[in-house]
Amino acid sequence: MNKHLSFIICAMLGLLAAGCAEATKTDSEMENPVIETIMARRSVRHYTDQAVPRELLQKIAECGVNAPNAMNKQEWEVRIIDNPEYFNGVTELMKEQMPIFVSNDDPKFRNGFRNATAAIAVACPDDPSGMCLINVGLMCENICLAAKSLGLGSVVMGGPAMMLNTMDGAQPYLEKLHFSEGYKLRIIVGLGYPDEAPDAKPRDLNKIQFVD
Repeated sequence: MNKHLSFIICAMLGLLAAGCAEATKTDSEMENPVIETIMARRSVRHYTDQAVPRELLQKIAECGVNAPNAMNKQEWEVRIIDNPEYFNGVTELMKEQMPIFVSNDDPKFRNGFRNATAAIAVACPDDPSGMCLINVGLMCENICLAAKSLGLGSVVMGGPAMMLNTMDGAQPYLEKLHFSEGYKLRIIVGLGYPDEAPDAKPRDLNKIQFVD
């Protein structure tokens, strides 16, 4: 009788353990890593000096070109920059011509690319419909989310792109990007290992409304 009782108790404990495991699995399945990544992404402006491996940069760029785009024309070109000399050279031009964009008071200052150790530059043609610029925006979002998922920080920058397009002496740096004729640099996304953890900025959820 005792043996039978012991068997029943063990069986009940086994079922209880299995039930707990199933509950844990269900809880885990309820988590959504994509939504968590979206909600956790921040614009990072301070990075460590650790270089980002090129295989990670390649993967992030591949995530970028998998963004939705009008009629799948893929009218964009992507260049990965991870050469410190490139960043330093452009930063020196910024200091000379547009010092407002370069902070010498910041003890963590590294360069005019928001201190990033790598960057992805994106170009597209002029397009009266505006769809090419929308496509570039979608690509940048993919890049930022992919970077976050891989433990990297990111920041979308219009300033350095504008400066490379307009500053005296910047043409050699622009030419190094080897964009095709008719393509113009539109945006640069800075990347690196974050050296800060910014709080989320408030979002106005009243901007969201259902249409009845």
